[in-house]
Amino acid sequence: MPNAPSKAALGRVLVIAGSDSGGGAGIQADIKTITALGGYAATAITAVTVQNTLGVTGVHPIPLDVIAAQARAVLDDIGADAIKTGMLGDAAVVETVAAALDHAGAVPAVVDPVMIAKGGAPLLAEAAIGAVKTLMIPRAALLTPNAPEAAALTGLVVETTDDLRRAGEALLALGAQAVLMKGGHILVGERAGERVVDVLMTPGGETTFEGERIETRHTHGTGCTLASACATGLAQGLSLEEAVARAWNYVHEAMLRAPGLGGGHGPLDHGWTLRR
Repeated sequence: MPNAPSKAALGRVLVIAGSDSGGGAGIQADIKTITALGGYAATAITAVTVQNTLGVTGVHPIPLDVIAAQARAVLDDIGADAIKTGMLGDAAVVETVAAALDHAGAVPAVVDPVMIAKGGAPLLAEAAIGAVKTLMIPRAALLTPNAPEAAALTGLVVETTDDLRRAGEALLALGAQAVLMKGGHILVGERAGERVVDVLMTPGGETTFEGERIETRHTHGTGCTLASACATGLAQGLSLEEAVARAWNYVHEAMLRAPGLGGGHGPLDHGWTLRR
């Protein structure tokens, strides 16, 4: 019988996020991503959503004590090499998850500040934005906001790549160890919209990731997928830059190979690594 891989090499990732019945985002996308990149996924579900590629038609929160118990059950037995957080819903859940991160000790957390679903449905109460700023950002080894999320968290206008950088500096000042400022909503350069630029920022400098914009409606779950891919890399011992670079390439290819499902914002091909 072959030797099992070490826990550190496997990469144990605890995901604390909402469930997506359509399978394109949320917990389902997280599990697929972590598995496709060779990691081990465990979960603490914050809400059950009723959704497909056309949108979210229902959100059913999980009781706070159940969210906390799920996280403790994983951490106290299986353990985690990284934690990824996604949809939290309201301030009370934010407080519960912040306590779970403290219970995990030095385990790095990738915080995806999910606010709005791809179809436009709100996934974070406006009153909870302050809780995310004070409780989640200072606990983030990596924060992964898109432009609208960065604007909501900082109060700044975020419409250009330079705006992304200014917002990133503000988020670092709020306590994040690193921020990956996602430029999918940004139109850049003379040929506006033809390229996407993401900026990884730390107190020590920045790294940019740039590529051709993929013209597709199949972008459901890109944020969840990118954050989970980053968390998997960190869990497996990659440096921050290596983890983000691998995650960026993984999402790019998953978009190119999207299976074309659904009539709205379709899912990615999370399993492409298994078929290459």
